[in-house]
Amino acid sequence: MELPRKQYLGKLIRKKDNGRIKVITGIRRCGKSYLLFNLYHRCLIENGIKEEQIIELALDDLQNVKYRNPIELDKYIRGKISNASVRYYVFIDEIQFVAEIQNPYLDDSNEKITFVDTLLGLMKLPNADIYVTGSNSKMLSSDILTQFRDRADDIRVYPLSYAEFYGAYEGDKRRAWPDYYTYGGMPVVLTLPTHEEKSAYLRNLFERTYIRDILERNNIQNDTDVLEDLLNILSSGIGSLTNPTRISRTFASEKHLQISEQTIAKYIDYFVNAFLIDKAERYDVKGRKYIHTPIKYYFTDVGLRNARLGFRQIEETHLMENVIFNDLKRRGFDIDVGVVPYNVKKENGKHALKQLEVDFVINRGDTRCYIQSALSVADPEKKEQEIASLLRIPDSFQKIVVVRDFINPRKDDKGIQYIGVEDFLLNESFIET
Repeated sequence: MELPRKQYLGKLIRKKDNGRIKVITGIRRCGKSYLLFNLYHRCLIENGIKEEQIIELALDDLQNVKYRNPIELDKYIRGKISNASVRYYVFIDEIQFVAEIQNPYLDDSNEKITFVDTLLGLMKLPNADIYVTGSNSKMLSSDILTQFRDRADDIRVYPLSYAEFYGAYEGDKRRAWPDYYTYGGMPVVLTLPTHEEKSAYLRNLFERTYIRDILERNNIQNDTDVLEDLLNILSSGIGSLTNPTRISRTFASEKHLQISEQTIAKYIDYFVNAFLIDKAERYDVKGRKYIHTPIKYYFTDVGLRNARLGFRQIEETHLMENVIFNDLKRRGFDIDVGVVPYNVKKENGKHALKQLEVDFVINRGDTRCYIQSALSVADPEKKEQEIASLLRIPDSFQKIVVVRDFINPRKDDKGIQYIGVEDFLLNESFIET
């Protein structure tokens, strides 16, 4: 089964020959290597680039261990770029395998040479276009862009979107949505026919890849159980407001462990940096300011989240919200949780300040949109609850309620749009840009 990954392939094509290093990042096993070594390779060939112009090196291959030395890697690539009149395309997979070594020419110095030095040097070659992938556990996009001094383009790859999943889904298409919010969008999942196989794959991926990577990268030896428990807490609470203080209290009350807020915040950052989870901060829509705590956390792939909990908490309402969040991130929007404060008059005649929530306030350039996620608004009382916050927003930006129900997209007399979740995920044009 071939997955075209058109969004990311298009980004690579647009950045071709731009004089910068293209760094492909994202959660492991989401298809970064396949994108580069299969899809983009074929695209270059189809557009007139010859095979000998493409230099490929997989550093996780045992036969290439010599080139995990940054100096040897530099020699190898430069040796392949043999014709000054020819344009070469350099693909290096798993660049994090390159070791950090002491400069062999400076005996009394602590100066280190890393893959960053190698790549910056290769980038200066006038006839070389450089592309690398790397394990997100050791080669984070924020690290890369800092070390490369703004001379790299970060191309973030996500698991399959629902549109990609739906297009490749074989079988009754009515099963696509429940399968997606249950098993997620890791590409291999589409090839596995049974629940047992999907479950085993996702569980093993979590334990043998992501957790191991986090432990190794951050040199965690004694707090493994705490890390695992924290993952379970975050998995159970996707889309719920929380913060390190609340989680610390949970450890104290349920686990009888005293874990500091600082430690919990640090471990959550490890998960974010490994692309396992993402976060959305709260934004006061009327006051136009951020409320930095509490915040919401979402899993990059809902299938991994469900596997973490043994598929015991498949609540469609929370999973649907998580899926919408991921899709908006993939589309390039900045996402906040909206807070809409308003005054109410109490029975004693006094006024009190209350807050309503907007699930997502999204921004991209001059585009803003407010989005609510709801299983249904068929009941009038439920509908009024869902749109109460939207009605109190004092601007004219687009307002959308995404529902689980199969409905024809429509707009009410208050200007609020109602769209079924599958239509919303399959058609990006619903958000006005």
